[in-house]
Amino acid sequence: QLQASGGGLVQPGGSLRLSCAASERINSFEIMGWYRQAPGKQRELVASIRKYGTKNYVDSVKGRFTISRDNARNTVYLQMNSLNPEDTAVYYCHAFRESDYWGQGTQVTVSS
Repeated sequence: QLQASGGGLVQPGGSLRLSCAASERINSFEIMGWYRQAPGKQRELVASIRKYGTKNYVDSVKGRFTISRDNARNTVYLQMNSLNPEDTAVYYCHAFRESDYWGQGTQVTVSS
């Protein structure tokens, strides 16, 4: 249903763009977003975008991350700039429409 990609190893201060490609129209979902889970920590919501465009970010990424959607490509993106080691985690794409849908995780490692 959801295919996440774009993770990798990046130096502090660098950028990555994550992609979440859906197998169906993303307009059918009430909300889509990205969660992350670092080792030993709970999964947390990083950013979300609602069907009609409202965006939400966790405080720690505000001003650095941007979530966007391309309805024609049925894809949601997470542009991540000014990355720091605390952003290291497995990132999961999520969608909600009556129930939760999850993509496979993509590893983001920020290290020098």
